[in-house]
Amino acid sequence: MIRGIYTSASGMAAMQAKLDIISHNIANVDLTGFKRDVVVMKAFPDIQIRRGEDDGLVSLPVGSYDTMPFVGKLGTGVEVNESYTIYEQGSIKETGNEFDFALDGKGFIAVETEKGERYTRNGSFTIDKDGYLVTKDGLKVLNEDGGYIKIKKNNFIVDKEGNIYQNNEFAEDEKRLVQKEENEWRETERIGRLKIVRFPRERELRREGNSFYYEDQFTGPAYIAEGSERPKVLQGFLEAANVNPVIEMTQMIEVHRAYEANQKSIQSHDQLLGKIINEVGVIR
Repeated sequence: MIRGIYTSASGMAAMQAKLDIISHNIANVDLTGFKRDVVVMKAFPDIQIRRGEDDGLVSLPVGSYDTMPFVGKLGTGVEVNESYTIYEQGSIKETGNEFDFALDGKGFIAVETEKGERYTRNGSFTIDKDGYLVTKDGLKVLNEDGGYIKIKKNNFIVDKEGNIYQNNEFAEDEKRLVQKEENEWRETERIGRLKIVRFPRERELRREGNSFYYEDQFTGPAYIAEGSERPKVLQGFLEAANVNPVIEMTQMIEVHRAYEANQKSIQSHDQLLGKIINEVGVIR
């Protein structure tokens, strides 16, 4: 009887953890570059049930047979094994804002924070009063050489490799011709390149807040994405969250029903336990 209460309670605790993750996903469905989390649960070891009223093994001249046959298995509950982030690509939406960047492919943009270097897929940027490219929270976006990206004017462009060019008719060195649109060319100055990194084991990245990630000993060191590993940078676009609200709401309903089923199971066990104590155990 008590075992059934414990089993149902473990199911309720696991469903509560899963509900928290689903609620977090739904709450950030409109956050740029957000990646959804999923929960993996595992069952405690099952107990084999055998009929115990018989004597057990019966020996005969030609052999033996078991009078305690296997009846079935008794589950002992579940627990949350782990939760991890799904980094699949979200949909790309055009904004027309030249300070918006989307990564088409795997990778992260490096940003400098008070806690050190952090990585994000949220490419909604702006410029601060000093002309540096920053996040909406004022955190500086990193250049590939480790410095910051300073934009003198708003008329800049970013190519698919993350190179940043700026119109500067008075600059004589490092001028290049870059194609912004088809058949449209501008004389520009290269001022930097977005630091876009990858990790040997991206699945192990740790989340900080809703937009940032950081590495640990399990991810391996960050390295600059090059060649086929480097995602395309799309200026004037943003990546939407990879959360499907319909699927998340459906899972939430399923979790609620499973939670209620475990709750009713505990109530039934509690009522039976009360009858055993208050009625069966009474001396008449």
